[in-house]
Amino acid sequence: MNIETLRIFCDVIQHQSFSRGANANEVSQSAATQSVHRLEKYFGIELVDRSIRPFVLTPEGQACYEGFREVLELYDSVEARVRSLRMEISGSVRVAAIYSVGLHDMSRAMQEFMRQYPKAKIRLEYLRPTKVYDAVQNSEVDLGIISYPQSSADLNVIPLRSEKMVVVCHLTHPLTRHHTVTAEQLQGEDFVAFDRDLHIRKEIDRYLRQHAVNLRVAMEFDNIETIKQAVQIGTGISILPEPTVRAETKAGTLMALRLVEPEMYRPIGIIHRQRKVFTPTAAKFIEMLQQLQDQGEEEVGCAKPNCP
Repeated sequence: MNIETLRIFCDVIQHQSFSRGANANEVSQSAATQSVHRLEKYFGIELVDRSIRPFVLTPEGQACYEGFREVLELYDSVEARVRSLRMEISGSVRVAAIYSVGLHDMSRAMQEFMRQYPKAKIRLEYLRPTKVYDAVQNSEVDLGIISYPQSSADLNVIPLRSEKMVVVCHLTHPLTRHHTVTAEQLQGEDFVAFDRDLHIRKEIDRYLRQHAVNLRVAMEFDNIETIKQAVQIGTGISILPEPTVRAETKAGTLMALRLVEPEMYRPIGIIHRQRKVFTPTAAKFIEMLQQLQDQGEEEVGCAKPNCP
């Protein structure tokens, strides 16, 4: 039994799939299956109940999963200390990001990072916000990139940026006569909203309540891409982070109006477990994310939808 076997077992369980666990470790599905069999043979007991689809852990398997994750975290911490002495930028960094941040930022960051450090690899998955927190807390990923990041006794936050929120509407909407709009000008509008359980929805609702603005919620979605599509067909207006609609405003398929008096922002941050020892590779990736953010601010300038 070696550390690779433990890691494959944990990844199979985390992904609830032998094939995805194998892909995460760049081995064949057969090799992943053999790793689980090897552990079951070692302990002389079934760890995974395959009679149920998807498979479930036996009580012994659950104990192994929880214990092996602690072993892997300790091993990775020791490896990080050793590599930090050599300052070797290699190995993998596991990252979970919310969809809106991932789709707009992560592709460029990953390409640039692996271009500069060809021995390194970024393992990225897109998750809902609650799942990002769970993945970080359970040590399934090293870093989580989230909006409205919340620190806790178990989690630390590295601030990344604040995104201005804008009013997004169809090109023929009457509000497009203005370059800026106040909250009061939105009174009574049909509104395409986020799902009620998302933090961004709660922040938008709080902002509107503070200004005594009532909107007619026409539709609710859990992601920005679907909201933009609904606005494009004239379902209603919405309030979205400005970076997420730059492509549409540039292409002329949506209008983004600056929200003023007061402005509203969506904070973006990196979350990680408290007392986590970063590998040099993870530390460099965080540094690159911060550098790319600084470059993006310089390119956008004032970040207003109507900036030249």
